[in-house]
Amino acid sequence: MKPITLSAFPLLLALAPGAVAAAEADLIIRHATVVDVEHATIRADQAVVVRGKDIVAVGDDRVIARDWKAPQRVDGKGRFLIPGLWDMHVHFGGGPELVEENKALLPLYIAHGITTIRDCSGDLPGLVLQWRGEIADGRLEGPQLFSSGAKIEGIKPVWKGTLEVGSRADLDAALAQLKRDRVDFVKITDSTLTPPLFLAAVTGARAIGLRASGHIPMALTVQQAVDAGISSIEHLDYAYKAGVRDEAAIAADFAAKRIDRAEANRRLDAGFDHETAMAAYRGFAAKGVYVTPTLNGGRILDFLDQDNHANDAYLAYIGPKLQATYRWRVERAAKASPAQVAERHQQYHQVAAVLPMLQEAGVTIMAGTDAGFLNSFNYPGIGLHDELSLFVQEGLTPAQALSSATRAGPSWFGTLDRYGGIAEGKAADLVLLDANPLEDIRATRAIHAVVLRGNVYDRRRLDALLAQTRAKVAAWNAGASQ
Repeated sequence: MKPITLSAFPLLLALAPGAVAAAEADLIIRHATVVDVEHATIRADQAVVVRGKDIVAVGDDRVIARDWKAPQRVDGKGRFLIPGLWDMHVHFGGGPELVEENKALLPLYIAHGITTIRDCSGDLPGLVLQWRGEIADGRLEGPQLFSSGAKIEGIKPVWKGTLEVGSRADLDAALAQLKRDRVDFVKITDSTLTPPLFLAAVTGARAIGLRASGHIPMALTVQQAVDAGISSIEHLDYAYKAGVRDEAAIAADFAAKRIDRAEANRRLDAGFDHETAMAAYRGFAAKGVYVTPTLNGGRILDFLDQDNHANDAYLAYIGPKLQATYRWRVERAAKASPAQVAERHQQYHQVAAVLPMLQEAGVTIMAGTDAGFLNSFNYPGIGLHDELSLFVQEGLTPAQALSSATRAGPSWFGTLDRYGGIAEGKAADLVLLDANPLEDIRATRAIHAVVLRGNVYDRRRLDALLAQTRAKVAAWNAGASQ
């Protein structure tokens, strides 16, 4: 055996226990209980290490404390760490006069633990695409923003900010424009767009590598949209429609103008069949079609007779011009007769009952609020937590509801390798809660800290974001009253 030479001693010392220098990072969250949303389990006394925008290590707190050091530490003892929340259906709009009021909504998402939002088109599409880039490169404070840009619609539609399509040539031009705008997906609505062009728009979006989402025309069946390749169905009432036994006949009668929309809706309300619905929903799951229920928006409007929201504390965060966009729906609801109000209540419960059926069939449910302009008292930020509470109230487990707001969005965009979990290599978008959301979904409201792209927003900083928007709204209100 050769004697150990002097030159070998530095190597032996380097290999000795405790001799290796701790690796450097920017942030360590210590002693947290990590929530594994995918498996609905928890791991106690964990530490999460962040460098830049990335999670670089997760493990037993003692091991992490030994192997890593960072200038910033967050105490997670007694708290629960979840992936950042995603709101997969929001809107910005109301015209050029409302730009600043819309921009003031962005901090509200961060303050409520929402690290990513999906803009489903309004009438400020170019501006929202600009915000998307400014947020990504750090020039604008806000959650990660995905956007459809301008929606595809028919000629002279109800909705502004659209690409008007009346022919196949118009559609080709619209899709080319969206591709140039580098939108994240395509939004298609049904105000005046013809059924053939709607289906062609869905197919065309897929042909250029984009997912298509939208509202399905009454003159089409939901299955026709699914067969064309729609990727997400927005609003639960369309999923309800797929469960109506004679949906095809209703669609054909409406297309032929043998019945009007009111009669079509009456027949849809009366024709729901459980077996038909479950067969349709299993088809959704097989084809990877997701559903964004937007339950809270419907609940608010359907029950305005019980709560007119005039005294909502959250109105302090919504600018006066945005609040003014609420009026047309409020005024329309106020004109309803007692019988129509009762019918609204019944329809809400009838449609909401579809939610656990979708879950049972294996459909991925995405949490989205429909929050923004026009949608009365449906508030950016807190609205997502209201949506999750409704999911549980209507039959989902807290774990299923949590998954809809943390994993469903990344899954839809094909980025689960980056988001929706807490592991090495994932994005450092995190929310530290004071209670366990797997036991009570209301725990998502008890936010101690948010980590967004590796930046820590402690409770004081989150409160400052809220105060910032509240102060702007107070100033706008004061100006409006002068």
